Amino acid sequence: MGFFDKKFCDVCGEKIGLLGNRKLEDGNLCKNCAKKLSPFFSERRASTVEEIKQQLAYREENKRQLAFFNPNHIIGTDKRVYIDENSHKFIVTSSSSWRECNPDIIDISQVTSCNIDVKENKEEIKRTDAQGNKVSYNPPRNKCEYVFNVIINVNSPWFSTIKFELTSFDRRPDSRYTDLFRDYERQADELKRALVPSLYGNSYYNNTNYNQNQQSQYNAQQRYQQQQSYSNEQHNMNYQSTMPQSRMWVCQHCGSQNTGKFCESCGSLQPQSMTNAYNDRAISYRCDKCGWTPSDPNNVPKFCPQCGDVFNENDIN
Repeated sequence: MGFFDKKFCDVCGEKIGLLGNRKLEDGNLCKNCAKKLSPFFSERRASTVEEIKQQLAYREENKRQLAFFNPNHIIGTDKRVYIDENSHKFIVTSSSSWRECNPDIIDISQVTSCNIDVKENKEEIKRTDAQGNKVSYNPPRNKCEYVFNVIINVNSPWFSTIKFELTSFDRRPDSRYTDLFRDYERQADELKRALVPSLYGNSYYNNTNYNQNQQSQYNAQQRYQQQQSYSNEQHNMNYQSTMPQSRMWVCQHCGSQNTGKFCESCGSLQPQSMTNAYNDRAISYRCDKCGWTPSDPNNVPKFCPQCGDVFNENDIN
């Protein structure tokens, strides 16, 4: 076959354009099929047609599984790591519409290592002398920037390494002693703890579970307090409903009509008050030692706040 002979994709069967062929070990692949491969896959030329078909089948299943992937933690700037802490899975992508670009879903257990390489890029700053030449300052001055590169090694049949820059391309730290540098250090440590929890005693997910448990306990406590408040309100309502109400009564001695416990005309005691005398006596507590009386007759303390004497039956007037 000549160089300009028509070629067809051995995966989808479509005709391949002049510049659209992607060579395989034993066949040809069109650029449309090549776009569906994993972005971390780099062994196309050494792969057979059958291996490419298997990977494309995996990529289709991966696309379906993305519907169930729900990240609740994100690390990174330009290229980000989305972590689903509940399923212990993650993806790496720079796209905000990540469901559409079909990033590979990777299980935490597939990660064999996660390393952070901090690279210092140093460039000397020079000045222009009187003759127009670029010369060094004395002492020399340098412009620095620091790049945090992430290398994640995974156990996958389609790729073994994921590399990306944790720092933002247009916002790299210019010193090790800045808040920005320390923030990237924090993100790097957080990423390692999340992707290789076995090296840290599973502290990342233990802390995550601890926070979830703390929230559950807080919610349970709130529900308990609400139930207690409702119970107290019901108790108060029931108590108020059982309190004796003032009623009109006729004195048996003089025939006068009254509403209090004693007759307004002759001073005789209401007959019903004799049976409820103990309940009514609470309003007339008076300390028999110092004479102190409670301001709230319905809230009598156990001990007198003035002399410390115990309130008992002797304190009822």
